[in-house]
Amino acid sequence: MHIHRNLIGNLSWSRRRLPYFWLAAAVLLPLPWLVSLATERIAPNVACTVNSVYDGDTMRATCGGEKIKVRFYCIDAPEMAQKPWGKESRDHLRGLAPQGSQIQIRRKDKDRYGRIVGEVLNSTGDNLNLRMVLSGRAAVYPKYCSDDRYFQVQGVEKAARSAIWARPGFHQTPWKYRHR
Repeated sequence: MHIHRNLIGNLSWSRRRLPYFWLAAAVLLPLPWLVSLATERIAPNVACTVNSVYDGDTMRATCGGEKIKVRFYCIDAPEMAQKPWGKESRDHLRGLAPQGSQIQIRRKDKDRYGRIVGEVLNSTGDNLNLRMVLSGRAAVYPKYCSDDRYFQVQGVEKAARSAIWARPGFHQTPWKYRHR
């Protein structure tokens, strides 16, 4: 009988501790994620200076004293080897965001190469990602884009047969060019 009461007493004590367990779990489980957010060096929207433009969808910038690589969200520009479109795309972006110019990055993610993925705005607030698509110098990357604005702008450029849309080929889909 005495053993049975102790067992029941232990069970009721366990039941009383159960809410504390769940409270601790709710606080501690997301802790690594929260710590990674707090220690992330680049804030979601950050003012930066352009250091260089590598191609039509990648640039280097300095943000708060730290040098970073930025991959443009939602778009894919022709590779540099895709002549003449790769060079044209890069040069167009260099015109939109010359070295030393001020930009703002609306951070969306970080890619597997450690680059910040985001929308880049120039000093007047123009979205350079959309401007690259609007000029026909980059395509919307459907695998990584769910923003309808990009698809609408691309539809207009395709209909106008502007730049990369002037004639068919892999330059219209850089992701297919890379995987061929």
